[in-house]
Amino acid sequence: MENNAVVTLIQSHRSIRKFTDAQLKKEQIEQIIESGRWAPTSHHVQAYSIIVVQDEEKKRKLATLCGNQSYVETCPVFFVICADFYRLKQASDIHQQVFEAGEQEQVLVGAVDAALVAQNMLLAARSFDLGGVMIGGIRNDQQAVAELLNLPSHTFPVMGLCVGYPAQNPEQKPRLPQKAVVHVEEYNKKDFVEQIKKYDEVMKKYYYERTNGKRSDTWSEQMAKIFSAPKRPQVGKFLKKQGFSKG
Repeated sequence: MENNAVVTLIQSHRSIRKFTDAQLKKEQIEQIIESGRWAPTSHHVQAYSIIVVQDEEKKRKLATLCGNQSYVETCPVFFVICADFYRLKQASDIHQQVFEAGEQEQVLVGAVDAALVAQNMLLAARSFDLGGVMIGGIRNDQQAVAELLNLPSHTFPVMGLCVGYPAQNPEQKPRLPQKAVVHVEEYNKKDFVEQIKKYDEVMKKYYYERTNGKRSDTWSEQMAKIFSAPKRPQVGKFLKKQGFSKG
């Protein structure tokens, strides 16, 4: 079966980290945002907010907070997508109802809503021949980001999104084989080690060719390192401060 234009666009994903000096039109930014607003949302709560950052100094500060990721500063537009229950608290206050947003379920709802919005926005941007990359580093120092962007209680930054005209065309990074991530009727743990080892060889070749022999590590090596220690342990403390944790 031949792919249609939407499927082709989705399956051609690659992260863009270098951008030309060309600026986005106001109409493009508006359409990207509008596409984000029409993402699915749990129980229609719409637990997200989008902050559009184009100020050069603010982008520079955010780039530093994101772990010195220079493309946050150099992209024409940087979006910060937040989980947002502040509006929902106002709705509860209007009707004088108790507001409960301290459970992990609410954190998941907000994070999922924000992720769906961000993906819609990236796809919309790519439909305009733009490129982008998601920035998880926005969670490196959520307190500092919250202060810089004047976030109220019951909100937290989930991800950033750099958008601009691509100044690079990197090769697609291979994904895990379908057999390793797709299960029919029930979870199948068979041959996982074999699938991982095969994928390691694919990724080793990818990195070696992309870096002209300067890098040849494998996916499992990367994952083992990432999960060998707690990741961003300060996030829990920030969420509690923002009203998302009881006790």
